[in-house]
Amino acid sequence: MSDCSSSGSDEDLDPESELLDELGGKLSKWTNYIHGWQDRWIALKGNILSYYRSADEKEFGCRGSICLSKAVITPHEFDECRFDISVNDSIWYLRAEHPLLRQQWIDTIELHKAESGYGSESSLRRHGSLLSLTSAASGLSTTSASSFKKGYSLREKLAEMETFRDILCRQVDTLQRYFDNCADTDSKDELHRDKVSDDDEDFPTLRPDGDYLLNNNSSKEKLFPVDSLKASTGIDFKGEAITFKATTAGILSTLSHCIDILVKGEESWQRRLDKEIDRRRRAEDAYKAALTELKKKPHYGGPDYEEGPNSLINEEEFFDAVEAALDKHDQIEEQSQAERSRASRQISLTPDTYSSISTQKYLTKVEEMVHSHMTYSLQDVGGDANWQLVIEEGDMKVYRREVEENGIVLDPLKATHSVRGVTGHEVCHYFWDTAYRNDWETTVENFQVVETLSDKAVIIHQTHKRVWPASQRDVLYVSAIRKIHSTNDNDTETCLVCNFSVDHDGYPPSARCIRAKINVAMICQTIISPPEGDKGITRDNILCKITYVANVNPGGWAPASVLRAVAKREYPKFLKRFTSYVQEKTSGEDILY
Repeated sequence: MSDCSSSGSDEDLDPESELLDELGGKLSKWTNYIHGWQDRWIALKGNILSYYRSADEKEFGCRGSICLSKAVITPHEFDECRFDISVNDSIWYLRAEHPLLRQQWIDTIELHKAESGYGSESSLRRHGSLLSLTSAASGLSTTSASSFKKGYSLREKLAEMETFRDILCRQVDTLQRYFDNCADTDSKDELHRDKVSDDDEDFPTLRPDGDYLLNNNSSKEKLFPVDSLKASTGIDFKGEAITFKATTAGILSTLSHCIDILVKGEESWQRRLDKEIDRRRRAEDAYKAALTELKKKPHYGGPDYEEGPNSLINEEEFFDAVEAALDKHDQIEEQSQAERSRASRQISLTPDTYSSISTQKYLTKVEEMVHSHMTYSLQDVGGDANWQLVIEEGDMKVYRREVEENGIVLDPLKATHSVRGVTGHEVCHYFWDTAYRNDWETTVENFQVVETLSDKAVIIHQTHKRVWPASQRDVLYVSAIRKIHSTNDNDTETCLVCNFSVDHDGYPPSARCIRAKINVAMICQTIISPPEGDKGITRDNILCKITYVANVNPGGWAPASVLRAVAKREYPKFLKRFTSYVQEKTSGEDILY
């Protein structure tokens, strides 16, 4: 209370000043379909909402801002942390860390919108003072308060109308004074006559004597001031009539001129309006045509069209978008393949940074996975009715078993293939060694060796290229290569590479990517046919039988039909591309058993 008294009146404590303070915080903002959600610093001051790349970069200026006066704030129907702010065609998609923080942001923005927007009580107070000052300054003049912008000639005629109005006002004042004097004189005359008629003893003798009348005592009595009446009636009525006639004629002429000017102005504005209507019609036609073309393309603007059970894209559109993106990736890969040099890009392996106990845990898991794949992955699928043959191209056969868990497709896949001129060891070597990964892998954006467990086992973090509208995926897995020696001369030499997902403290899942889970094995058996006569073994005598098994959990929802169609398309392409690469690399080289 003491602080308020010392500061002055209550008006000094304007509550609107609180709205001028800038509020800020970090939210995730949808940027585009390539980069997705990105953390941005959101600042709110008055009714302006701005965003910056970060709080440290505010001094470089905002990256965008919107006015909240006509903004519409919409909480998302399914995502409890998301809300959208739209102003006309501009939409900001924002996400808070939790629902409570989202509600706080919405309440604060709505408050600033209500207190700072047009039509609010505070805005009426601010604009009302300006309006009252304008009205008071205008007085009785209609032309001084006029905001017409019709050109100099119209303003000139309005000034003439102002002059004519002043002349007529003066004439009205003159006539009013004359009528007031006449009424006052007539009232005094009636009062005096009533007084004389009531006096019986002094009945007056009416004798006109100039400006006076005589009574019985022969005295003169002035009944009314004739001079004042003459003075009041001394008006040049003829001159006033001429002036009035000329003034009214001028008014009529000026009004006629003003009407002509307004008609011409109306015609000019009508032509402008017609042009504007025609321009807007063409713009609307162009917009509709562009919208139609946009609908034909697999490109949509906001996060509502991303992967998810509530996506606005139906399965057919989702598949078309994914297929178009994959085709584009293939085209880019073909171009880069033609220009890419064959120089080896050996990736140095980081030294062991974890304890031997942690390393032993991973190596034990490797032995378990190798034993499991050698036991079950080589079993024939012919007698299992659950396996379905989905594609057959020459020696290649691809089988699938449909499995779903909580709406997520987890279809195991198994493919068999035969490749001449290469050994199983060579195929597994190029599949496992990260030095050659970028030569044949087209779906990986980047990868890094996280930890070296042994000379035959590493942990790899791998980020795959995004195929819109699906979200980007990454995977963290152990990759190990093993050579299974035969127990007798009749058994074939077998080499195996197994890749399976693990957790690692140094690479936790991030918000940027969805962490997928994999369990993949490539088992290669080398079959050597005896050469004729005393000839040595050549690559023509070597056949590699490949068994490729894959169990992939995509880690998020996507239409089942799309995932199965993509798997049916991509796995055969991968096997043919990879085996062709191995044949090309080993051609003319010594055989590696």
